[in-house]
Amino acid sequence: MVSLTRLTGYLDELLTPEAFSDYCPNGLQVEGRAQVRRIVGGVTACQALLEAAAEREADALLVHHGYFWKSEDPRIVGIKRQRLATLLRHEMSLLAYHLPLDAHPRYGNNVQLGRRLGIEGGAPLAARGAAALVWEGRLPEPQSARDWAEHVAAVLGREPLHVGREQRLLHRVAWCTGAAQGFIEAAAAAGVDAYLTGEVSEPTVHVARELGLEFYAAGHHATERYGVQALGRHLQETLAVEFLFVDITNPA
Repeated sequence: MVSLTRLTGYLDELLTPEAFSDYCPNGLQVEGRAQVRRIVGGVTACQALLEAAAEREADALLVHHGYFWKSEDPRIVGIKRQRLATLLRHEMSLLAYHLPLDAHPRYGNNVQLGRRLGIEGGAPLAARGAAALVWEGRLPEPQSARDWAEHVAAVLGREPLHVGREQRLLHRVAWCTGAAQGFIEAAAAAGVDAYLTGEVSEPTVHVARELGLEFYAAGHHATERYGVQALGRHLQETLAVEFLFVDITNPA
């Protein structure tokens, strides 16, 4: 068991949210009970995750997608009211880390996804203006674009959208989890053969074709499941709290 104050302080020191200009507040978003014995982790603090956490008698939730996003309606009505009521009724804290969890060099979504996919020598493309969020690395051995799509599908449990030539041989790839299709040109500038992210926009297909870059959209949720799990395991080992990951499936 650990105090909520110590848990929050430890996470803030580890993930350095003050270093990011983000779309939401990072850290403790909703305050619950003062002592934390069990943490439930997930990708998004949706109602289904809140109810799963309550069933498991969690003291806190740790997520990648929390609440209070910029430009959203600030009123506490409808879905937002129901979610907050659930947290407050069960005295569960909500801790959310968005970009800080994407970028962390050990527990981040990007580094963890790269490891799952077996990419070697992964490192950020920060020097090329990609805000340290896009990573690049090499495949253990060259393989066709089609074969790599099948590998991604096997690892993530869902078939990615692939734009490009199935028989092209891939050596170096870049990737960024979530909705990072806007970084495709930064990836191309790095000279990689392929770029993988979670989502695709209509212009992305044309940009990939015109740049001659293999593009993969493997799912926002599917690519961002691993940072929270790695961070939760670390907390369990370091702070003597119990951590449980609950995967609320999402095809997007």
